[in-house]
Amino acid sequence: MNKWLVALTVMLPTLIEIVDTSVVNVALDHIRGSLSAGIDESTWTITSYLVSNAIIIPMTGWLSRVFGRKRYLIFSITLFTVSSFLCGSAWNLQSLVFFRVLQGIGGGALQPLSQSILLETFPPYQHGMAMAIFGVGIMFGPIIGPLLGGWITDNWSWHWIFYINIPIGVISILMTIFFIIDPPYMKRVKMKIDYWGLALLAIGLGCLQIVLDKGEREDWFASGFIVTLSIISAISLVLFIVVEMFTEQPIVNIRVFKNISFTTGSIVMFFGFFNLFASIVLLPIYLQTLMGYTATLSGWVLGPGGIATMITLIITGRLMTWINPKILLSTGIIVCAYAVYLMSHFNLYADFYTISIPRIVLGIGMGFFFVPLTTLTMSGIKKEDMGNAAAVYNLLRNLGGSFGVAFVTTILSQKSQFHQFRLIEHLTPFDRNYQIATEHTAQIMNYKGLSESLQDYAFIYRELLRQASMMSFNDAFYLTSIIMICILPLVLLMKKGRGGAPSAMH
Repeated sequence: MNKWLVALTVMLPTLIEIVDTSVVNVALDHIRGSLSAGIDESTWTITSYLVSNAIIIPMTGWLSRVFGRKRYLIFSITLFTVSSFLCGSAWNLQSLVFFRVLQGIGGGALQPLSQSILLETFPPYQHGMAMAIFGVGIMFGPIIGPLLGGWITDNWSWHWIFYINIPIGVISILMTIFFIIDPPYMKRVKMKIDYWGLALLAIGLGCLQIVLDKGEREDWFASGFIVTLSIISAISLVLFIVVEMFTEQPIVNIRVFKNISFTTGSIVMFFGFFNLFASIVLLPIYLQTLMGYTATLSGWVLGPGGIATMITLIITGRLMTWINPKILLSTGIIVCAYAVYLMSHFNLYADFYTISIPRIVLGIGMGFFFVPLTTLTMSGIKKEDMGNAAAVYNLLRNLGGSFGVAFVTTILSQKSQFHQFRLIEHLTPFDRNYQIATEHTAQIMNYKGLSESLQDYAFIYRELLRQASMMSFNDAFYLTSIIMICILPLVLLMKKGRGGAPSAMH
């Protein structure tokens, strides 16, 4: 079977699944108004999808062996497509949340399945190119999702962010039927159901995802709800590891972590996407809350970085044939850390290009990061174990993004309060800068024909809040860049991937 047809077949549904993880965010206000729901209630349309997605991803390898990979892939695309129609047709919030759970169950398997199929279809010396193709979908989805969701919601209605999945899903099902073939070791096999592993995994990851998604809103461990879920998650995941170690046919074969390159690569991937999602979540918030950008203009800042990533992914896929992947990976880590460090120097007077350039640099860095890392991580995995390994790897990638978002939103909140407290110490009549500011404000008010009043002080206080918020963004970007650069030594532990004849590259 032509490997490029296979690549197109598996990446098409994967791309729409990744887009759906972020497409709802920008339509949330419209959904809330249409279904008469509160703000906190409406966020469950996002959380429910992420929770079911997180639970199903690590089970993908096991489910592929139970049902046969091709059959399970067709089922997943079908469920995702049907549930997309149901989401668009939802009559109230409860029905939408339920259908989003089904959509997450259908979509969760698509990323690890497509990755494992690509790695098996392409020969070892072309694994770099295969992961470049996979990376385009992984990186492009979070960028295009908000842009597409905003445009569809503004021009049509929120229902269509789900309906557009239907024709793509139908095409994907037909292509899978005709172009995907199961190798002998991926045919359906009879297996015992690991009920304990299944229950502990679902409870542990489900609670963890809710904690990460709702933690900042609930004030983290000051909330009994968050504390309870955290304890349940920790106990469940620890018991899950113990159970899986002693089960003959585990849902997730955690023995894959005996491979040093895989373990190290999974850790590096976790923090790589921690860095990526932290930065691309912070940027729109900074632009819209402090700089007065619209959602569309914010998208134009993010967009060029996504394009830079896609171009760099293709270039890196080619370079993998001639350059040691560890060198490319190290370059990617350094460039990503440097890009986020540049973002830590943003201020309230930065222009469009000053903000866009670090995002483009980050896009280039992620292109150098993703392809060699995935190739090095998976190079020592047997083909029959690829489905399980890809599932675990994708789970850690998604969790890295969730942890990154939770980390920076917490830093943003706490550091903003800290800087407000420190700056307000200078709002006294004895501070020379404060005296100058009040004099200038009074002059402006008089010029506009307004008498000096409490408005002068309100103006100064609003500016203090903006400055404190800006400093908290700087802190969040800076800490994220430090975390990224700290993973650089881990590259030394990874073994160089399997190579092949460069001349065979077409």
